[in-house]
Amino acid sequence: MLLKNAKVINPETNYEGEMDVRIESGKIVELAENIIPKQEEVIDITGKIIVPGLVDMHCHLREPGYKAKETIKTGIESAINGGYTAICPMANTNPIVDNAETLIYTINRAKEISSIGFYPICAVTKGFANEKIVNVSELIDNGAVAFSNDGKPIENMHILREALRYINSHNSIIISHSEDSSLAKGGVINEGRISSRLGLKGISDIAESLAVARELEVVRSVGGRYHFAHISTKRAIELIRQAKKEGLNVTAETAPHYFSITEDDMTEYDAKYKVNPPLRTKEDLEAVIEGLKDGTIDVIATDHAPHMVHEKQMPIQNAPMGIAGFETSLGLTLTNLVHSGKMSLMEVIKKLTYNPSNILNLKDQGRIKKGQNAYLTIIDLNEKWIVEESKFKSKCRISPFNGFNLSGKPKMVIIKDEIYKIG
Repeated sequence: MLLKNAKVINPETNYEGEMDVRIESGKIVELAENIIPKQEEVIDITGKIIVPGLVDMHCHLREPGYKAKETIKTGIESAINGGYTAICPMANTNPIVDNAETLIYTINRAKEISSIGFYPICAVTKGFANEKIVNVSELIDNGAVAFSNDGKPIENMHILREALRYINSHNSIIISHSEDSSLAKGGVINEGRISSRLGLKGISDIAESLAVARELEVVRSVGGRYHFAHISTKRAIELIRQAKKEGLNVTAETAPHYFSITEDDMTEYDAKYKVNPPLRTKEDLEAVIEGLKDGTIDVIATDHAPHMVHEKQMPIQNAPMGIAGFETSLGLTLTNLVHSGKMSLMEVIKKLTYNPSNILNLKDQGRIKKGQNAYLTIIDLNEKWIVEESKFKSKCRISPFNGFNLSGKPKMVIIKDEIYKIG
């Protein structure tokens, strides 16, 4: 195929300009202006932009074990509909992805569905019990790209030290769910004015910053690479910023909901706003945006965490934490960061593509390069659209962003020689 008349954004080289892209046998074979068509499908994408395929380094697909919430198939369909060509599912399934057999099952299931980049993240400890470290080398040999007990913070610092040494010796990385469970236990939303007004038990912001602080001390002691997931608070961002200045090899991510809405949007007992970490204050939201702007936060990930609709309609105290994130991520990011003038398009695309690929060493993703497999997302930067949760490909058709007016939408995803058109 030949993609013509588009603007190309390539964050690896900071290139931004007009260029045609020729793809043969699933690979990019030519990048140039005004390529003459041969006997091939010509796709005119005038007025749109081509970027490296979006990469989500933090999502939950629920299979095996919780297929009523999401399957690998519906998760992949939802991701593609959101413009993603690569996803990294977390290990908190049933059974937990802490062994080669379960890991191989998930990879094979994904291959049956699509050629999407599918890069599982395995547990750090067996059964998330924080007692015995998994067989890292075996899991890496079978496709693991990183390790995380996401949803179950590692609070045994001895285990964390040993795991960090072991995993870094295999040139891999730990992704941390940084939370002090004694401060977060039983919490429903952010601790503050809204939790007091609604009479709900809150989760203090120091549950995150305290965990980040002690984990940074472990990294100072042991060295190696370390990544902080779904950062949501001003104080945690300040700690990570200082650690980077000191030269610690740490990276961080946030999710679109932490720079799009706050606890103030939660005017009633509605569990569609219930996420972990919780939605924070306006001051925290502004700190997240500042962290994205100055590079303290390297990645925008979805933390796609689907649940059955009836679960999210339960009383908020009993409802599970998590929202569907794939299909609103790009629109929220472009609307709230690019169209608002807070960040450049290049900066944002880098955090959605090249940076997560670089952190996880995904050589095939996050780049537009001759000779490489074609993983591309075509975006209409200015298309205005309204979020309709009923049209999600995910099984989780409930969202705090339902009815939001957004600007910027993925229109096509190319995964090797497969073309997915997005409505």
